Formats: sequence, C-alpha cells, structure tokens
Amino acid sequence: MASASALIDAHGRTIRYLRISVTDRCDLRCRYCMSETMQFLPRERLMSVDEIASLAECFIARGVHKIRLSGGEPLMRGDTVALAERLGSRLGNGLDELTMTTNATRLARHAGALAAAGIRRINVSLDSRDPDTFRHITRTGDLARVLEGIEAARAAGIAVKINMVALKGLNEHEIAPMLAWCGEQGFDLSLIETMPLGVIDEDRTDRFLPLPQVFEDLSAQFPLVRDAFRTAGPARYWQLAGTTTRLGLISPLTANFCDGCNRVRLTTEGLLYLCLGQDAHVDLRAALRDGGPPAVDAAIEAAMARKPAAHDFRIAPGAAPAVARHMSVTGG
Repeated sequence: MASASALIDAHGRTIRYLRISVTDRCDLRCRYCMSETMQFLPRERLMSVDEIASLAECFIARGVHKIRLSGGEPLMRGDTVALAERLGSRLGNGLDELTMTTNATRLARHAGALAAAGIRRINVSLDSRDPDTFRHITRTGDLARVLEGIEAARAAGIAVKINMVALKGLNEHEIAPMLAWCGEQGFDLSLIETMPLGVIDEDRTDRFLPLPQVFEDLSAQFPLVRDAFRTAGPARYWQLAGTTTRLGLISPLTANFCDGCNRVRLTTEGLLYLCLGQDAHVDLRAALRDGGPPAVDAAIEAAMARKPAAHDFRIAPGAAPAVARHMSVTGG
C-alpha cells in the first residue's frame, strides 16, 4: 500500500524507481543509439555528486526505493564510484536497491569498489559476442575489455544481466547463442527492441526486429517457462529450464508497458524527465539551488501531474524520432 508521502502520478501509478544519467558521454558509438559524431554537454553543466545525491535523497524521502545509475557510460565520470558510495549508504535506510547499467569497458577497474558500495546487480549492454560484429555495432568497441569487465563483476559478487538490443540484419543470428551462453554462465538476459530516440546515421526501420517474432524462434529451441518474477523495470520474464537464467523481453513497440510505469529519469543537468518517449520535464537542479530540498519536493510533487500516460514510440520509414534527445541523455 502506498504511504502518505508516496509519489502518485495523475494516472494512479506509484513512482518507486529513479534512473539517474550521471553523464551523457559514452566511449562507444552504438549505431542504433548515437550518431558517429556527437555533441556532448560541457563538463561544467554536469551536476556535482553532492547535488545528485541531494536530489536522490529527496526521492528516497518520497518512497523511491530503487535507484539505477546509468549514462551514457556512467564509469566515464571519475566520481561515479563516490556517488555510488554516497547512495549506497542509504541502503536499508529508505533505499532497497542500488544498481547500474554499463557497457563494461571500464568495469574491470571499478567492479570491486562498486560491490563495496552496495551494488549487487548490474546490467551490461552487450549486443554481440563476435568481436567484429561488436566493433561494427559500437564503431569503437573492444569486446575483450567488456568480457574482462563482466568477469571482474562476477568475481566481486555482482550478479550480471546482459542487455541485448535485437537488430535485424546485424545480430539476430546471435540471439539464440547469447541465451545459451547466458545459461552456461548463470547470467540473465534481457532482449530489447530498438527505440526511436534522437537522430542517428541510419534508418531504424531497417534494424527493427519485433520481439514476439524473436520469442517464437527461441521457444522452438529452448525450454522457456513463464516466470512471475518482476523487477522494478518493464521486462516480462521466462525461466530457461535447467538453469538459473531468466530471459526478459522489453518490447516498447510491440507490447506497450506504460500502464505499469513506476519510474522517472534524472539527467546529469538536473532535468527530471517523466517519460522516456516524451519531452515533459522539470528542472530540479534549479529548484535545489533556489530553495533547497523543500523546493525540490514541491517541484517533484507538481511534476507528478505532468507525467504522460504513455510514450509515443513508432517505427516507420523516414519517421522522425519520438524525441530529439538521445538515449544517453536520460539513461534508457
């Protein structure tokens, strides 16, 4: 049951989950996510760790119990571990879980410190286990570094979930082998439909792969059993029989999940976006600087009335993105 201080939007949904993009920068240039030449924010426009933590604590006070750090690539920012330590101190004191989404290129260096900060699960973006295909999709990526980071996380006691964007003509033939590998390794796997966010160098229609089609193919090859397991995210889960691996499907286009949305997203500039696929937002950094936590709390409360009922994603030849901002701005 929602507490008196819980955040409830105009559609009756309780907000329990905050995703924080600590930087819009990334050391990869995935084709479905970014253009090859990106303009990132000047570093002076990024919030400080103290500002991010102060805003996060305002959300915790209003019943948010899960926070995910993301980007861009969060570990490109030098003080992300310090932020994780600060937020991790709230675990068991209003915060139930602190997690991270990363491309794992820098994870080997930081896995131990993240585990010590209280991170017990991470999502690793990995769209191919073939070095050449991985480099093609990411334009710059070194698969060996990612696999090294994954192993470092495992060694540190952090559970790993692989996030794989399903891309027609690029990695569709690797989806079944990826699930088999995850089953062998004890990793969960989430498959994700490509989302129309920001202008890229390709037409997303050419790469859009509907997940119902993918799931039908996987069901013919693997013993998949419907699983009632839920995280704070939108995935629907199946258990890979005989393993500890869960397969999750995130289908924003073919199976809209907005009616159960429980999350909001904070950018590194302090803008609170109320929907990944809409532009409605409020400036929480300005509220914090002008009036401190009471002003932030009032701004968050007012924002709940503006949270849209649903995104407006669609994939069509030549269609403009749903919003101009790229995924890295709001952290997916």
